[in-house]
Amino acid sequence: MSTTLARIVVSTSDLDPSVAFYADLVGLTVERRQDGFAWLRTADGVEVMLHERPTTPSMAAVAVGLFVADVDKTVAAWQEQGGGVIDPPADQPWGERMAVVTDPDGHVVCLSQQRGSAQVEVEQLA
Repeated sequence: MSTTLARIVVSTSDLDPSVAFYADLVGLTVERRQDGFAWLRTADGVEVMLHERPTTPSMAAVAVGLFVADVDKTVAAWQEQGGGVIDPPADQPWGERMAVVTDPDGHVVCLSQQRGSAQVEVEQLA
């Protein structure tokens, strides 16, 4: 059996703002909520579980990377809500437009938008 990504678990001190960030702002689908948990899903089927419990965000920890339809629009909406932005949207040499933000608990989240063929961009750099 080959390894696949089944689930990403994000600890959150308050479930409601995190659901608003990951579902309403970023666009994940909420499948269910129950007893301090929310199960969301990406368009390609990866489960993102929000778990309400004490959390300690870190800039040196694992960061979640998500593709969004419009990274500039998503980041602007997040900033309007007072959300943190580490790196504003910028075109990257590997073919994505990417921004780095923090979620409501301060966890690092990389938001990307596909720009053309990433494979072609990588080959041109080699």
